[in-house]
Amino acid sequence: VVPVTVLALACLVGAQVVYGVTPALHSPLMSVTNAISGMTAVGGLVCMGGGYFPVTFAQWLGAAAVLISMVNIGGGFVMTGRMLNMFQKKGAKGGLAAKATLMI
Repeated sequence: VVPVTVLALACLVGAQVVYGVTPALHSPLMSVTNAISGMTAVGGLVCMGGGYFPVTFAQWLGAAAVLISMVNIGGGFVMTGRMLNMFQKKGAKGGLAAKATLMI
């Protein structure tokens, strides 16, 4: 009962924190969530154990963590690209997002 209560309270507090962020802080918050997702992806890879296919429950959870983290990281890069494109001039080619993609 206690772990479920802690999870529910964490979800409620997390939702309130995310919805309370001003638009000016969105990009720094996105970069922090990308960093956390990167750590989650590495942790999931470690939990997977290096096999070709997950066998145990812990390995399946690791595979799910990697999948969800990678979706979150990809979405973060897409949103960062959109935010960078908002600051380019109207007639400019490529934009800041294209330049940032070349750096990766």
